[in-house]
Amino acid sequence: MVVPYDGKMSRRSFLDYLLGLGILAWLAAVLYPIIDYFKIPPQTEAAPSSVVAGSVKDFKPNTGKVFRFGNEPAILVDTPGGKLKAFTAVCTHLQCTVQYRPDMQKIWCACHGGVYDLNGRNVSGPPPRPLTEYDVTVKGEQIVVSKS
Repeated sequence: MVVPYDGKMSRRSFLDYLLGLGILAWLAAVLYPIIDYFKIPPQTEAAPSSVVAGSVKDFKPNTGKVFRFGNEPAILVDTPGGKLKAFTAVCTHLQCTVQYRPDMQKIWCACHGGVYDLNGRNVSGPPPRPLTEYDVTVKGEQIVVSKS
């Protein structure tokens, strides 16, 4: 004989439902770490110790260029005096990319108005630390930037 469903769940059905949920939760708690263990970790890019930032003919005094140094940006500045300087282009405040402002003759972060001088020191704004400076050498026509 079929008993019609009246919208109420019996105590036994409710306990069966809770037991099923408990078993599913236990399986998830056991299987997740096992599956996570067998995932292949993402490969990180090897950080280069030096890169070619450009050629000498591309730079004039009082100009700057942002270039890629491994997986982070760097900035190369040809100072008004004609000296080449390179720094990390990541602002020390909130990791925004900085740029060279020829009108100010300073390195500037557009996010919050941080200003660095041409030695990488923070002059004004919120940046707490100076920029990391890189070594610059000219080999023939190429400008090579390397970490100290």
